[in-house]
Formats: sequence, C-alpha cells, structure tokens
Amino acid sequence: MQDFVFHNKTKVYFGKNQLDNLGAEISRFGKKVLLVYGGGSIKKIGLYDKVMSQLEKAGMTVFELPGVEPNPHHTTVNKGAAICKKENVDVLLAVGGGSTIDATKGIAAAAKYDGDDVWDLVTRKASVTETLPIVTVLTLAATGSEMDGGCVISNVETNEKFGYFGPDNHPDVSFLNPENTYSVSAYQTASGSADIMSHIFDVAYFSKQDEMDMLLRIQEEVLKTVVKFAPVAVKKPDDYEARANLMWASSWALNDFLYEGYSQATVCHAMEHELSAFYDITHGHGLAILTPRWLSYVLDEETAPRIRRFGVNVMGIDASLSEMEGAKEAIKALEKFFFETLGLQSRLSDLGIDDRNFAVMAKKACFGGVLHGFTDLTPDDVEKIFISRYPIASAPTEIMAMAASPLIFLFCPVRRRRTAQSTVTGMTRIIRLVRFMTEAMAMAPNATWESPSPINENLLRTSVTPNREEHRAISTPTIIALRTNG
Repeated sequence: MQDFVFHNKTKVYFGKNQLDNLGAEISRFGKKVLLVYGGGSIKKIGLYDKVMSQLEKAGMTVFELPGVEPNPHHTTVNKGAAICKKENVDVLLAVGGGSTIDATKGIAAAAKYDGDDVWDLVTRKASVTETLPIVTVLTLAATGSEMDGGCVISNVETNEKFGYFGPDNHPDVSFLNPENTYSVSAYQTASGSADIMSHIFDVAYFSKQDEMDMLLRIQEEVLKTVVKFAPVAVKKPDDYEARANLMWASSWALNDFLYEGYSQATVCHAMEHELSAFYDITHGHGLAILTPRWLSYVLDEETAPRIRRFGVNVMGIDASLSEMEGAKEAIKALEKFFFETLGLQSRLSDLGIDDRNFAVMAKKACFGGVLHGFTDLTPDDVEKIFISRYPIASAPTEIMAMAASPLIFLFCPVRRRRTAQSTVTGMTRIIRLVRFMTEAMAMAPNATWESPSPINENLLRTSVTPNREEHRAISTPTIIALRTNG
C-alpha cells in the first residue's frame, strides 16, 4: 500500500428535510448563482420549485443552465462558463445526477480559465489554479460525483470522453435526500447500481497491489449493500431504506476513502467511456455488460483468488469451491445479478453497438499504450473483450456454423475471403433468427403485449466470455468472421 493523504472537503446534509439549509449554505459564497440541471425532471417532481424557494429566501440572483446531457458535452460546459464570466457568478448549484454535477465541475474550472473551451483543460493543454464553489442537490445514486473531485466530459465532435480533475473540484456542500430518487426508473436504478459497484471493482477491489485489509472489508460491505438494496429499489422505487442505502453507497464508493493507497488504471471505465463516447449509451449499463466479460477474460491462476473472494464474501457462493471454480461461479453470480435480478440487457448489440469501431475504441481506451490494472491490457486485449461473446452448448447450431468458418477460409481463395466471412455471418444470423422464432412461438400461449423496454429482454442470452488462454485457442479465421458481423 502506498503512502497517502486523505482529505475530503465536502459537507453533506443527508435526509428528508435538509434542503432547508440550502439558502444559508449557498449564500456563504456570494449572491449570484448559476443553477445547472438536466432535462427537466426536477420540475416534474417539484424539486425545482423547492430549490428556487430557498434561493429566493436567501436573496440570491439566479441564472440558469438547463439541458445538460446524460453524457455531458463540452459545448454545454462552455455555455455555462460563458454565463459565469459574463454575469460574474459567485457559486454554482447542480441539481440532478452525476452528469449534471460533472458538467458543473467542468463549468467551475472553465469559468476561471482565460480561454473559451473547457476541452483545453480536459486534454491538459491548459490548467487553472482555482475553481468556483460548487453546491449539489443529488437526484440519482450512481456516479459518486456529489462527493468526489473528478468529472467526465464528452466531446461528441471527436467521439472522445475523458475524466478531468481540477485543482479541487470536490463539491463544497452536497444535499442528499433519498426521496429525490423515488422517481428514478427501474432501468436507471439498475444502471446506477452497476456503476456504484464498478467504481469499487475498478479503482481498488480487483487489484494486485499491496492493500489494507480494513479497506478491503469495507469495500465488500458497500458492494453487499448494493446487492441487497438495488433489487428492492427496482421493484419498490419509494422504499426509503433502499434508496438511502444506495445513495450513501454511491457517495462512499468514490469519495477517495475506499481507494486511498491504490494506484491503477480504471480498466472497465476506460473501456466503457469509449462505448458511451461513440454510441452515447447509459454509462452504468455499459459497465454492467463489460465487467463480467473483463473478469472472464483476465481469469487465471493469479487472479482467481480475489474473484473467488468476491463471490464468497459478496455474492454468497459456496466457500468450499476451489479458487478457479469459485471464481467462475462468482462471475456467473455477478452476471445473474446484473442481467436477471436487475433486468439489464446483456449484449452490446442490445444497445445498438456493432463492431465497426472496436479497433479504434480499443486503442483509445488504452491511450495508445497499455492499461495497467488487475491484469495489464493491450488494445488487442480490449478489442477481444469488446468482441467476446461466443456461443455455448445450448446453441449447437451456432457452434456448427462457427466451426465451419475455418474450413471455408481453408478452401477459399484469398480474394473470396470477404464473401466467405459474409456467408458465415449470414448463416449465423439466419440460425439465430430461426431459434428466436421457435422460442417465441413456444412462449406465445403465455405471452402478453408490453411496450418495448431497455430491461427484461434477455430471452436469448446464450453466451460466455473466453479467458485470455481460450482466446489464443480460437482460430484466427473464426475471430475475423465474428468481427465482421454487422
């Protein structure tokens, strides 16, 4: 474990009636405030009016920046910074989830920058030595941005999404009322819960570094809290206990305390940032899909003990299993939690993602080099994780189609290999369609009409992720055929 200094300046008001303190707290920083929020949900639940009432009582002059995107755009941050500079804003107030708070952190830094583009700061072409004060009112348990010093900003013009840490971007004050999350959908609750868990996985838990056992035990308790209360919140959104536990778990999963003394790349976040940069998907959902794939890929004799420990201490798997078998069961349990218990879709294709950009995304995820984490990953490794999802025995016809691809490559002239790839891809798609229709007809007598939803649609999830050694055993032609699918 490395030496560290722990300091978190954020003052937290937690509970049902704490917003009454907003006026007194925010007026400490001045009288001009920029109110930042997203698509308008805070108005639907009445939170906007409550906030404005407190600001009026405190005699604040309020400027507004609505419309922050789910993956906040740098152009939106620039608009906020321009307002701050023009109106001499004293303090920023973010009312919303992690995206709104992240955008506000970007504004806090950009408002003190002589230039006009926050992307200069994000890409470290420029820096600032101070930021505007930040106050937050949280409406979604997920990112932990209400109590940490980082933010993530997207540039949709270049398909880039990077983290930014200003000189001290921790919010000065945060208001956490679990009631403000009652209106969060089952989908966003599930995605947010996956994000909370991923912060612990990525930053500290899955690590080969020397560590403090006390911190490791607390990490497991926070993970267990999410496993216990996320399903409750999904099924009963107005359960105060469930919402309170998730909200506090979100804050403590990424407020510096749990990962002091660690220093490693946040591998899954680096990979997922490419997915949401290119395809603008929900961040937590992308993490839920990638995390089990990543764990399966890096599983070996060296990583198995920690993965098994997670399974035993958090997911409740059989403690008598061997290291390797226990690790495999742990990954299965995590998949079941994400994709069955919480109802998230399990494939990138479910989110409209194909493989056209995988090579570029993999290189960007590694910043052109190597990701140093639980196991070091090269761009080739990351691309394989993106691609991974090979058929298993429950889909024998797909296996036959995949097995045929090396034979086609063997007997086809080079100039016809593209045709061969298309043929194999077409065969696989037809087989999948037939299987889908067959299963759909079998379920028809018990079917009910429901509108499409991003959750609870995992009828044909028949795949597993090979680990690094199993990848090497798969023939190159077969891999190429998979990569050209879509």
